[in-house]
Amino acid sequence: MNRSLQLSSEAKAAIPTHVAVIMDGNGRWAKKRFLPRVAGHLRGIESVRHIVRSASGVGVKFLTLYAFSVQNWNRPKAEVVALMQYLIGFLKKEEAELNESNVRLEVIGQIHRLPEPVQKQLAKTQAALSRNSGLTLILSLSYGGREEIVEAARSLARKAKRGDLDPDEINDKIFAQHLYTRHYPDPDLLIRTSGEMRVSNFLLWQISYSEMVVTPTLWPDFRKAEFYAALEEYAKRQRRFGGL
Repeated sequence: MNRSLQLSSEAKAAIPTHVAVIMDGNGRWAKKRFLPRVAGHLRGIESVRHIVRSASGVGVKFLTLYAFSVQNWNRPKAEVVALMQYLIGFLKKEEAELNESNVRLEVIGQIHRLPEPVQKQLAKTQAALSRNSGLTLILSLSYGGREEIVEAARSLARKAKRGDLDPDEINDKIFAQHLYTRHYPDPDLLIRTSGEMRVSNFLLWQISYSEMVVTPTLWPDFRKAEFYAALEEYAKRQRRFGGL
């Protein structure tokens, strides 16, 4: 990696507070090299390491990575098992560097569906990094945007049924307070790798006004240069949030 790579002054002045990433293309990366799919996932971990460093280095406050969707449970059992093992390994191996870099770890999704060893390691790593105040790394695990919205609706319905909430008082702010992401700002920038033009059930509520950058680069090849290119593109956008 070229350590001399620098952002333009325009991009430095427009660093997004929250960047979300759909990390796509691990399987295709492996297939192109006649390797098993898990080889792509393993290589993709390197990209996670590089992008966490890069985001932290330029002052991004929140970085959300779409690591494992609800639909991914339907993949072959061997692949799912490998992904869970890689996740545990990543958390153990990276804890010291994340701590040194002042990174905090958060998790969103149906965490109860994750294997117990994964849940335990997540809790351990989160506790170890809980006092940090730099970049907040948010891992989306067993996550689905529609599922998140349904869970929020159920929670609101229960409150209304108990008489704790007047349905007529529900607005977008109250609804957002019942989402997994209630403690974080909405993403300013959504990056999708592999060139696919879809959001894949990711943060459906939260990305309503996010700027989107799609790169043809497959996730295992996504590094600092590609991340900086997305930030440069973001700096050129004029955000209107539905206005003029």
